[in-house]
Amino acid sequence: MSVISREDFVGSIADGLQYISFYHPPDFVQAMARAFEREESPAAKNAIGQILLNSKMAALGQRPVCQDTGIVVVFLKFGLNVGFDTDDSVQEMIDEGVRRAYNNPDNPLRASVVSPPFGKRHNTGDNTPAVVHTELVAGDAIEITLAAKGGGSENKARFSILNPSDSLSDWVVETIPGMGAGWCPPGILGIGVGGTPEKAMVLAKKSLMSPIDMDELISKGPDNDIDALRLEIYQRVNQTGIGAQGLGGLTTVLDVKILSYPTHAASLPVAMIPNCAATRHIHFSLDGTGSAKLTPPDLGNWPEIGTDVASQGRQINVDMLTRNDIANWQPGENLLLSGKILTGRDAAHKRIADLVTRGEPLPEGVDFSNRLIYYVGPVDPVGEEVVGPAGPTTATRMDKFTEMMLAETGLIGMIGKAERGPSAIESIRKHRAVYLIAIGGAAYLVSKAIRSARIVAFEDLGMEAIYEFEVKDMPVTVAVDSNGTSVHRTGPELWRQRIAEIPVRVS
Repeated sequence: MSVISREDFVGSIADGLQYISFYHPPDFVQAMARAFEREESPAAKNAIGQILLNSKMAALGQRPVCQDTGIVVVFLKFGLNVGFDTDDSVQEMIDEGVRRAYNNPDNPLRASVVSPPFGKRHNTGDNTPAVVHTELVAGDAIEITLAAKGGGSENKARFSILNPSDSLSDWVVETIPGMGAGWCPPGILGIGVGGTPEKAMVLAKKSLMSPIDMDELISKGPDNDIDALRLEIYQRVNQTGIGAQGLGGLTTVLDVKILSYPTHAASLPVAMIPNCAATRHIHFSLDGTGSAKLTPPDLGNWPEIGTDVASQGRQINVDMLTRNDIANWQPGENLLLSGKILTGRDAAHKRIADLVTRGEPLPEGVDFSNRLIYYVGPVDPVGEEVVGPAGPTTATRMDKFTEMMLAETGLIGMIGKAERGPSAIESIRKHRAVYLIAIGGAAYLVSKAIRSARIVAFEDLGMEAIYEFEVKDMPVTVAVDSNGTSVHRTGPELWRQRIAEIPVRVS
């Protein structure tokens, strides 16, 4: 019988979570590099290039690839001949590992878990508890798979019960456009089929933990029905033209993973969960002989991406902006922002809305007149950093506040990631405002453009407080112009047509 020490188990969990915060899996880096080489859409190629550049910077700096350092998910295969030298439960030990990892002073990770999930939603402060899936198996070791899943991709999870005769491929292709770009494509689609509703969801999540091998599958051809279905879905999803960050392009998914389980004759439960451009997971085992040995990846895995991918565009002084200035910005245009911008996410917008409703002034220092707001919740800084990784959050969550912000505060522009909904676009058009995107999955790269940061309001909200950032050449793309034209609609439409003319290149 193997006896695993509490310290080895807790320490391995903590080390693994730190490791995946700044090291992308090599298979993901290589798949993204191949997508970069193949991409023909300038906007999508630039986005993929920024993600790759950010990935290498994070690996070198050992800082998070994304500001959303995720909710921790753990898959355990627990050998029946394994014991511990403690009375702590497995959940308690995992949570202690999470606590150590997320409060590590050398690389603090953003705590995003709130409890209870409704009502007051207080941040737990240490990203606990983790979500743990345990399977008892024969053996004298524990197989551990750690993942950290960000909210942008988790929020795009989908589930349905199909008729047994329905096409799974059709369901995926019909569902993908409705997921938008908030999951930060290109990434991986995890699909669970069969069992019961909850089993299908777990299968979908678990499938994302396997290596990327789509190029090998294309090269050798499918060996079975699952392989054939994976290949069909991969090709059909990429033919939608959604592309990197939803800007339109050749690559929307890098791979499609499918796990299945027997199900009731009357049912076909199907679940789909995407992995984003901050794909984070690692696998190791413990057998009582010590803690996990995690070897850093070879930095030669990363391609040479010139820093010019983040320095292309028209330079804009945001301190001197007027509505006349932004009226000249074109959909898909790259800009480099310099000057002072304010930040704010869900909780801050709710407080602003409450103040406006009561007819009360905004807090001192919060003046949105002719200014931009950045939807971001940064990681805490370390050393000489002014701010930690600070990539954009999904903008659609702020759609319900957009009319209020544009009508009542003097705001003229917003920065986030992914598309805006119809009501937000109409408000942007009506008020002659703009919406810009920063690249999701390039948080460390974006943080290097931030020269100073200070909290100006709602400090009790932690990472959701309102900051004032002073930025220098912060790279963004015009996603919705002052006429209400959205590049997240025009880009995929254009590339869907082009892909239809070059199907061989996509496959």
